[in-house]
Amino acid sequence: MEKVQKLIEEHVGALIVFTILTISVAMFVEILPLMFSKSTTQPIPGVKPYNALQMVGRDIYVREGCYNCHSQMIRPFRAETERYGHYSVAGESVYDHPFQWGSKRTGPDLARVGGRYSDEWHFVHLMNPRDVVPESIMPAFPWLAGAKIDPATTQANMRAQRKVGVPYTDADIAEAPKLVEGKTEMDAVIAYLQGLGLALKGIR
Repeated sequence: MEKVQKLIEEHVGALIVFTILTISVAMFVEILPLMFSKSTTQPIPGVKPYNALQMVGRDIYVREGCYNCHSQMIRPFRAETERYGHYSVAGESVYDHPFQWGSKRTGPDLARVGGRYSDEWHFVHLMNPRDVVPESIMPAFPWLAGAKIDPATTQANMRAQRKVGVPYTDADIAEAPKLVEGKTEMDAVIAYLQGLGLALKGIR
């Protein structure tokens, strides 16, 4: 045992090999089984792919870096569930590419924000957060209200999502331009936020 320790400590190559072996075993034991578990790979009842407008909103949410300050993962602790609602489960995020779990909470967790506020509240909040939350340090996003959505880009995004497993049909993609026609990026972000966490909302 002493010889093995000496070998690892004195030879970088041996250290690299043993490190790779250790990580490989950990991945085999911890990660691989999850790839075949229905609880992590199948959507829970009530979870559906985002419609075209919500999908655009999610992409804008990512583009604007909202995930840097807001998580979408409620941990299974009493303090978390009393404040935000039912803890997050993997089956809620199977259609998220990339998922928005995060860990940073400069602002509140948004996993269950859907339906908590009106569309008007979200509009005012995004235009200038301090109009509804005076102590807020969140930046304003007024430009979203004037930016129109490109239907062609929306359809291309849906086709890309289909390639990674989101079950969009040809009819869903064909219908997308009608859903986003005349809509702004603000409309899309609000639609995305209003759809978050509804499948488990209200369950304690």
